Amino acid sequence: QLQLVESGGGSVQPGGSLRLTCAASGWTLDFYAIGWFRQAPGKEREGVLCISSSGGVTYYTDSVKGRFYISRDNAGNTVYLDLESLKPEDTAVYYCAGERMPYGSPCPQNLDFGSWGQGTQVTVSS
Repeated sequence: QLQLVESGGGSVQPGGSLRLTCAASGWTLDFYAIGWFRQAPGKEREGVLCISSSGGVTYYTDSVKGRFYISRDNAGNTVYLDLESLKPEDTAVYYCAGERMPYGSPCPQNLDFGSWGQGTQVTVSS
């Protein structure tokens, strides 16, 4: 069973940057799409963006385009989320999630991922 662990969260000022890491174990990531989600206090969880097994990127929300970037290192069984130009409204718990897909398939459009990490807190405040 795929296990995911997020790290790299923290507190930053508006305009700052962070790199979140999603480390996988229990299975190789080669055939998994990995998505990042976030949940702000009092709000529903929302999809942020996703990277397919072949490296295709899908943004689930337009609010992070041009500021958030996703990449993967299959050899290291790791996916990264680079957060730039952070805003207070980006404050949330960030989760990574995995879904096994045929190689090259695009990310799930229904946001249905089977394996989830425990989350890492990102706080953007002056």
